[in-house]
Amino acid sequence: MFMRKKTFTIGITINQTMEYLLGAGFICLVSGACYLFKNYIGPEVVAFILLVALSLIAMFFDILPVLLAAALSALIWDYFFLLPRFNFRVGNTEDKIMLSMYFLIALVSAVLTYKIREVEKMSRQKEERLETVRLYNTLLNSLSHEFRTPIATIIAATDNLMAYPSLLSEDLRANLVGEISIASFRLNRQVENLLNMSRLESGFLEIKKDWCNISELVDSVFLRLQESIRNFNVKIEIPDNFPLFNLDYGLMEQVLYNLIYNATQYTPEKSSLTISVRSSESNLVILMEDEGPGFPEEEIPRVFDKFYRLKNATAGGTGLGLSIVKGFVEAHKGRIELQNRKEGGARFTIQIPAERLYTSPDDNQ
Repeated sequence: MFMRKKTFTIGITINQTMEYLLGAGFICLVSGACYLFKNYIGPEVVAFILLVALSLIAMFFDILPVLLAAALSALIWDYFFLLPRFNFRVGNTEDKIMLSMYFLIALVSAVLTYKIREVEKMSRQKEERLETVRLYNTLLNSLSHEFRTPIATIIAATDNLMAYPSLLSEDLRANLVGEISIASFRLNRQVENLLNMSRLESGFLEIKKDWCNISELVDSVFLRLQESIRNFNVKIEIPDNFPLFNLDYGLMEQVLYNLIYNATQYTPEKSSLTISVRSSESNLVILMEDEGPGFPEEEIPRVFDKFYRLKNATAGGTGLGLSIVKGFVEAHKGRIELQNRKEGGARFTIQIPAERLYTSPDDNQ
């Protein structure tokens, strides 16, 4: 027979048959504990304890197992605690009324507790749907701007190149080609972010580790960002004879790319961007520092959230860059922290546990 499965919020999946068994078992356990102290507590106190136990069951189980537990608790209360004990014959009218009232209260309590839980569940689902719609609208609004701008630039530039090929000077033609190139890179960056976020959301992100030269990794990122960083004072601090680390080169390249590009969007030109790398025990530690305005302290906990953009942000963006950074770092079992520097600006600290390999035996001394 097919049994419906149910998942608790604490992550345990059980079927309905197990709910019947657990509910009845819990009532028997509580009843047994009460029976041990029957000489110290009266039947009224036992009834109250059983009602509390029944309410706890109703918080987690479906209505039918809860009703079974309610009926079982009434029978146990009658058989073991009401005089005369060990039979289902109720001694006097008062006890009959008490038993009837207990059974009624047990049923009402079970049903009400279950209904309250269902209402709370529906409320949570509604909130989740509203949040999904909000994130969807945020994404559409961001993408409509981030895609429309470079596409419009590409269309305008190509139209000019095609419509007036003989009237354009070499400098103007070069400027138009440059605009197309910049817009294409911007468009490609947004597509990459969406694809990367899709990989993270799908849960099928596969880590392909290999021995990486960190100097080459950093140089590769700055080469990709040469147009964005040309007006900044870039500092790279990597010790000599730095070991190789076993990492996913592509993911770490995207991590550094997003961090540095994000800094160029919010940091004044002519200021410094510093990447420093060091090895700490079995960890690779990467620090990215800038001399920008930093982050509002109250917004730092949300900086890595998907689609989140600072309240005072003026630059474009989808709010995916830093969330991808966090996802790729955590895929390496690492962590990333953000702090504001005392002297001004922001500091991102990445720590990734990874095997290291020294290229020279003397380096490991």
